[in-house]
Amino acid sequence: MATTAAAVWGRAEQQDFRARVRGCLLGGALGDALGAGVSGLTLDEILERHGPDGLGEPAPAFGRRGAVTAATQTALFTVDGLIRAQVRRDTGAWHPPTDVHRAHLRWAATQRDWGPDERRKDNGFLAAEEWLYARRGPSRACLTGLGDEILGTLDKPKNPQAADAGAVVRSAPFGLLVGWEPQLVCQLAVECAVQTHGAPAASLAAGAFAVVVHGLARGGSVEASVDRALGQLAERPGHEPVTEALGRALGAVREGVPAPERVAALGAAEDRAEGQLAAAVYCALVGEDVRHGLRLAVNHDGPSAVTGALTGALLGALHGETALPPAWIAELEGRATVLEIADDFAMEMTQGAALHGPTESSPGWLARYPRG
Repeated sequence: MATTAAAVWGRAEQQDFRARVRGCLLGGALGDALGAGVSGLTLDEILERHGPDGLGEPAPAFGRRGAVTAATQTALFTVDGLIRAQVRRDTGAWHPPTDVHRAHLRWAATQRDWGPDERRKDNGFLAAEEWLYARRGPSRACLTGLGDEILGTLDKPKNPQAADAGAVVRSAPFGLLVGWEPQLVCQLAVECAVQTHGAPAASLAAGAFAVVVHGLARGGSVEASVDRALGQLAERPGHEPVTEALGRALGAVREGVPAPERVAALGAAEDRAEGQLAAAVYCALVGEDVRHGLRLAVNHDGPSAVTGALTGALLGALHGETALPPAWIAELEGRATVLEIADDFAMEMTQGAALHGPTESSPGWLARYPRG
């Protein structure tokens, strides 16, 4: 898989890119944590518990405020895999789907081990983070798809019937590869989605989500980024459910005041990849700001953490980290880790040549992101 020539990064471009990477990863985690507080509740139960306007601030989940779910966990491991793909490229090996798959296998180990196994030399920075060793509602398809070391491919996808959003919620980082062309971003996201989710709508929704994030990270609008995603889907077999869902999301903007019923009608009430994607795009389009968009994304009958995570990643990539609610960030579980890997990703993508090469590399960087 080839990429375009590396961009020339000036200081202002690097700072803007880092702000959008931080915004995307922190925003996704904030939306995830906000939705986790009402996960499993119907809209009526949410309104009864939190008042007529629904959930407005993070509520406790998993024993604390600001706790994240498997959506954030797997997205962070996607970032880890993408950094390692770049680092390993110096050796002449270049197959990002393999590096992302290995990263997700390390996530799978966090779901069954008590804590980091110090005997594993390939753990690096992220898999040594003890707070990640917790089960937070992972998609069953993610667990079974990563239950062995066999790599799912487009020809032989894992879990061919899995249509939930478990692959979509980990796919925002592909969109942060701003030096790549959209078709390559889409292809990589789809190839990595089928490692756990083989239903065409699920894998293509992951590809479309990555392309939308890609457009936003490059400074585009939500509408233009969705249009680009629709263009990428058009030639792919089985795209119709995703294309139609995104079309409904664009059309819903003109149908009246945003409301929970409208979000649910787009597909948020059910854990299907294309519906969750459509609901998140709608919330990003109509949100007056990040706080309003995320509140809209989580107050409904469906898997609120999923809709929140997707919406947060879009809004964060669009506006950057400084647009995120500071009080929510202050309580976010794993905030230091999210920021650390976001900055590592931004540094690798803009200054990787100064960190590693075929003949000489920073020992500290290779300790964080081993090539093995």
